[in-house]
Order: sequence, then C-alpha cells, then structure tokens
Amino acid sequence: VERLVSSDAAGGLERVPIPVTNLVDPPISIEGCGNLGFVYINRMKFRKNVPAPNHAPMGCKCRGSCNDPKVCACAKLNGGDFPYVHRNVGRLIEPKAVVFECGPKCRCGPECINRTSQNGIIFRLEVFRTQKKGWGLRSWDHIPAGAPICEYIGLVRKTSDLNSADDNSYVFDIDCLQTMQGLDGRESRLRDVELPWYLEEIVKDRSDSVPFCIDAAETGNIARFINHSCQPNLFVQCILSNHHDMNLARVMLFAADNIPPLQELTYDYCYTLDSVVGPDGNVRQMPCYCGAVECRKRLY
Repeated sequence: VERLVSSDAAGGLERVPIPVTNLVDPPISIEGCGNLGFVYINRMKFRKNVPAPNHAPMGCKCRGSCNDPKVCACAKLNGGDFPYVHRNVGRLIEPKAVVFECGPKCRCGPECINRTSQNGIIFRLEVFRTQKKGWGLRSWDHIPAGAPICEYIGLVRKTSDLNSADDNSYVFDIDCLQTMQGLDGRESRLRDVELPWYLEEIVKDRSDSVPFCIDAAETGNIARFINHSCQPNLFVQCILSNHHDMNLARVMLFAADNIPPLQELTYDYCYTLDSVVGPDGNVRQMPCYCGAVECRKRLY
C-alpha cells in the first residue's frame, strides 16, 4: 500500500495488528511505532512514587462464567446485576458510576462476561492521518453500542509532578468522580448515571485535586491517538478489577453509539474553557476542529 506508514503500530503486542496510514502528507516510510514518537505498551506502568494499590478484599465464588447475579459477589457490587450482556461481544448495558469487574481473587475464568474489558483490543483498528487534527483512530469493523474499544494505557504518575512547561497533551486525569457526574452539566451520550450508596460518602469528601494521572506521551497504547469531539461516539468508563481504589481505576473507552466502519473514533476531553495555563501564566487556547454540529469551537 503506497501510503502505509507502519504495518502494526503495536509491534505485535495486540491480538490484531494496527496499521498506520497517511493519505494527507507526502509519502513517508516508517516501520515501527518508535518513529511515531512513543514506545507502545499494553500494560500500565507506574512511577516509583505511586503506591501500589491493595488487591480487592474479596472475590466471587462463581465457576467458569458468572451467570447468577443473586449469588455473585461482584454482581452485588454493581448494584445487584451484571453490567455487561453477551451480544457477539460483551457490551456495557449503560454507563455506571464505576464498574466492578471480576479480579484475581475470583474463581471464574477469563471467559466470564464480567471480565469484558480485560480481553484486549477485539476490533480491527487503524491509525490514520487527519487534515487538521494530526493522527486519529478508526475501525474497519462495525462497532455496536456498548462494545469496549480500548483502555487508556501509559505511565501512572502523580499529577503534582506534572510540569506546565511540558507537553501534557497525552495526560489523562484518573478522575472517576468527574466521569460519574459529567462536567459543567454537559449532556451525556447515554442516560445519566446515579451514584450508588457506597460511593456517596466518597463524593461528599471529594477534594478538587486529582492525585494521579496517566501519561501516554512517551509510553502508551492506541488510545493516545483518539481525538476529541464535542459530540463523541465513545464514552469513558472507570473500572475496578484488581483492586477497589478509585484513585487508580482503569480508564476504558466504550462505544456510545453503533459506529459504522471507517468513522473516526472520538471522545470528549472535557476541558473547561480557559482552564489551561502556560508556564508564562497566560491562559492557553486551542481551536476545536471536530466538525460536530454542536462544536464548542474551542478545545480549551
């Protein structure tokens, strides 16, 4: 293929290769993601000063796959039912405050429906060059609503260690409470979520600071290529599986709608306007090129 930049951005680390194409710029020859400016990883890395979370205090006793929500301990954590359904692929029924998946202390196997986000990338994805937004991500397959796309993976670090002089374009705050409640009353793609009783006290005691973030600038996965849209077709979902520490929750992206092949995959970056300040103390502004009917015209 004349404009094939790389046959696999993941370098064989995912179950399916992820080609990189460029039909915008003059033909270039790049093989391997190192020349895309980062090192591809498929597991989260942690800085030494980030404390390792304790394992989940309990696990379910289901055998094989979890089927009965009345006896499954993990289903009870999710409000008494399973958050996913079997339909070709596991699908998230609706956005939730937080999804509790089965973890290492559970007796169920990898085929369990309540491990849907742990199965890696299942769709044929492609990194492609856009006209105004740099690289973007799209799928060769039809993606049904509620299907998992990928996890946002990178280096977990303290947000207090970030330097405003650095390029923080690939930093994702692990802020489940913001994900639960939305930002500035923006409209949810699916129905509004309600906080379960066991998280209400956490919300009440919430501080404005977010202790940890995921930095995918130098090491990350395919999620770093997903662009912003004011009317996105993906949504962010916090997931707890190996542990129950919301400050270090896994950040997953799911399909908000049925997505046809070759439509760009996007999510809302949720910036507040005039919230980004440069090292000189001046407010930074960036125009938005998402092209949505209800575009806010600025990313931040």
